[in-house]
Amino acid sequence: MSGLFRVLMIVVAMGMELKTAGADTLFVSDERDNTVTVLDGTSLKTVKTIAVGRRPRGIVITPDFKEVLVCAGDDNRIDVIDTQTLTVTRSLNPGPDPETLGLSPSGKTVYIANEDDSMLSMLDRVSGKLIGRIAVGIEPEGVAVNADETIAVVVSESSSMAHFFDPRTQKLIANVLVDTRPRVVEFTPDQRHVWVASEVGGTVAVINSASKEVERKISFDIPGVRSEFIQPEGIRFVPATNTVFVALGRANRVAVVGLQDYQVKGYIEVGRRVWQLGLSRDTNTLYAVNGLTNDVSVIDVPTRKVRQTIAVGKLPWGIAIAP
Repeated sequence: MSGLFRVLMIVVAMGMELKTAGADTLFVSDERDNTVTVLDGTSLKTVKTIAVGRRPRGIVITPDFKEVLVCAGDDNRIDVIDTQTLTVTRSLNPGPDPETLGLSPSGKTVYIANEDDSMLSMLDRVSGKLIGRIAVGIEPEGVAVNADETIAVVVSESSSMAHFFDPRTQKLIANVLVDTRPRVVEFTPDQRHVWVASEVGGTVAVINSASKEVERKISFDIPGVRSEFIQPEGIRFVPATNTVFVALGRANRVAVVGLQDYQVKGYIEVGRRVWQLGLSRDTNTLYAVNGLTNDVSVIDVPTRKVRQTIAVGKLPWGIAIAP
């Protein structure tokens, strides 16, 4: 009987280990602490706090989930974190003031917005070698690359533009005017459109990827919240439910928008100054990074309710998720 009990205990323990091993791991860049907070996606507890360069903001994970890249703007470098050892293994030289970054779907090329230089730099991720630099508008910020890596887009805050270019030729294709201070750009899951969030303009522009024309502008109206506080930032698509979540900055809300009809379905109240959003592997959980309350709101996607709030470092900005 005791032998059977021991076997059962081993099976249960193995099951627990497998569950833990299969859980998401969250990486949150803490701008003021110069750290990345690592959270276990099951327990929602801090696993480790990793020291990185000064003013970490933009953060992405490689397609194979083996590395996290984080911009350290004040140190003019990108720190590379191994997702297994949770240590910084090397740094890349992206040029001055890397604000944010994007990664090609293949994981081979890193696209960096050099804010002070009005340039976009392209690096080979493995070797760190500079592939090219493209002049763009003033204060470039968000970067996105389409699935077949034939089109990349970077938005420039002070120029209020989305710049389309061909990564293969490194030539600009189009400059599309959007509302004031665009910060984030994302391709839709079907790649047919690009969504651009304009912080000061208070809108999200939907641009046709083929024609490079703005087909729709989505605006937001929250009772009791002043319009200038509604500042669109992070965007996350949930194609299974035809839903898009948009972080609204100082409005302290995440908007729920229809992917097909562009209608605002409602708002979820979160922490103060919500910046970026992350989505769990199973798409059932949304994570909202709140800069001024130093925490992350954990949102249940089906019910659109905040389940929990997790404390992280000071002035959290971005999030990357590994399985």
